[in-house]
Amino acid sequence: MAHPLSGANIGTLATVTGRSGLPSNPLETAAIAGAALARWPFSTAEGLVMESRLPKTEDMPAPVFILGHWRSGTTHLYNIMCQSGAWGYVPPIATGLPWDLFGLASVFRTVLERALPERRFIDNIPVHPDSPQEDEFAIANMSELSFFHGIYFPRAFAENVQRGLFFDGCSTADIRGWQKQFTYFLRKLYLHQGEKPLLIKNPVYTGRLAMLREMYPSAKFIHIHRNPYDVFVSMQNFYKKLLKQFSLQNYDHVDIDETILTVYDRMMRAYERDVAHVSAEQLVELRYDELDAAPLTAVEKCYENLGIQGFAAAKEPFERYLASVASFKKNSFDYSDEAAAKVESRLGYFIEKWGYERPGVGSGEGARHGDHAT
Repeated sequence: MAHPLSGANIGTLATVTGRSGLPSNPLETAAIAGAALARWPFSTAEGLVMESRLPKTEDMPAPVFILGHWRSGTTHLYNIMCQSGAWGYVPPIATGLPWDLFGLASVFRTVLERALPERRFIDNIPVHPDSPQEDEFAIANMSELSFFHGIYFPRAFAENVQRGLFFDGCSTADIRGWQKQFTYFLRKLYLHQGEKPLLIKNPVYTGRLAMLREMYPSAKFIHIHRNPYDVFVSMQNFYKKLLKQFSLQNYDHVDIDETILTVYDRMMRAYERDVAHVSAEQLVELRYDELDAAPLTAVEKCYENLGIQGFAAAKEPFERYLASVASFKKNSFDYSDEAAAKVESRLGYFIEKWGYERPGVGSGEGARHGDHAT
């Protein structure tokens, strides 16, 4: 289980490697394929046994989705809200073994939890067995349509990222296949989490608001945005760290800066298009600086605007969690005029729309900023 893809099913591995090529290291190929083959009879048995026990989608409370580009504060908000105990969320074990959540994952839970890294690779946020995770890691183990396949198989980086984020080149059957696996995962997660309403955080879904509303008409959404200048330099670190840690192929050809700018623009324009049809009762917009400066006030705003009950009862655990991370040391990055110029030339529309300013204006030597947003 050294690589996250060790939790994938055989069909997903076959499709992705057929398009992207095998891992460069034969030992990695053998380890990932061996894990899938060894788990196959257990995964199959779990699917057969659990299908009749899982709730139907229409019988579940509609999820609440936290949206926002990576490095915009989605994880910080997710971590706070999950402290209430009222939400079902994605634990680490579910991301690694989504096919085996009620079988192998239960049997080997203690061993697998011991193998968790102490901190996240991209920002040093502590990781615990109950730390909320984004479901994209699980989806990458269940579907060939995932953003992470671009990270895992960068030989076909652009194709995998575009298919995984925007369904470029996908047939109707491909998209329906993703929807089937996504809803199957949420059904399993809902039962695994004690049938609590699900709180799901995934930046990928920022560009799929319309689709999520079609699938879950009563769903509610929290969108958090952050200064695009800060997002850009933080995303440079994000890609460098993830590619180094998880890529199974050479990635020297990947143009990280161009990827960040292209994806940000396209994702946010899709969100802007889709959000025009969402009622105020289903959506709350939040700035990262609101969350950073006054997190309790920001969370209360989310509860009130969306009509979610339970903020008063959850205030104490929220406060305890915030106190526990108060001393967390943020990453710090150099901010050059060259980076600022790139952002302004490509993302100026969003800078103006949300009223952001360039950090270190007129410094000539760039600026530095702290970053614990995800």
